[in-house]
Amino acid sequence: MPSPFPGTDPYLERDVAWHDFHERFLILGAGVIGAQVRPDFIVRVDDHILLSELPEEPRRTVGRADLSVVEARTREVPGPEGVAPLDAPTRVRLPEVEATRESYLSVVDRASREVVTVVELLSPANKRRSGPDRARYLAKRASVLASRASLVEIDLLRGGLPMPDQARPDCDYSVLVSRPDDRPDAGFWPLALADRLPTIPIPLRPPRADAALDLQALLDRVYDEAGYEFYIYDGPPQPPLEGEEAAWAAGFVPQQP
Repeated sequence: MPSPFPGTDPYLERDVAWHDFHERFLILGAGVIGAQVRPDFIVRVDDHILLSELPEEPRRTVGRADLSVVEARTREVPGPEGVAPLDAPTRVRLPEVEATRESYLSVVDRASREVVTVVELLSPANKRRSGPDRARYLAKRASVLASRASLVEIDLLRGGLPMPDQARPDCDYSVLVSRPDDRPDAGFWPLALADRLPTIPIPLRPPRADAALDLQALLDRVYDEAGYEFYIYDGPPQPPLEGEEAAWAAGFVPQQP
């Protein structure tokens, strides 16, 4: 079944669903775009690798559980030049690092292998007010905007800090399409919670016309294939809705079997 919401389902932003939705959305989107642009262009699924330290609790450690001094001792078997190696005199704890892969799409010219368009679906890490993930994303965003590639940036997250765009209207969700010949101007779709997601252009290079991506149809397909109706409604949306918006959303939540 498609999502019961007329536009973006606010429950998809929950931790239990978002990463799965993010990956499915872009992989299926690659197929939809690829069917329109072959054989002149290739649509690749590429990865960002996000590294973050796990919190102190519950953190597992690499090495011993504390910082200690041990007696240096020689090994019984000497080294190749007759010098016995020494054990390290101390042991230290290293923070455990969690690596997360998040996909994005690159539309590539088949002949020149030049990246023509980058398609990004923003993640919560991109929209945190501070931290290395946002800084890395903004640096990559700036490099695309300084290149001859188009940028398609899809934001289906109510939470976090929006991307920096001058004269940005107030909205819950948004889509930005930046073409190199139009910069610094860019197309912008401001979306409210109840708005149906639009069909957006995926810019190519002349003489090829743009491809098209129906975001609502893609979201509904992902929702159906993932079976989200069975598990994303067992808690409140993240961030929570309040007042009239909460009452409005409650009318769409399906009854659990």
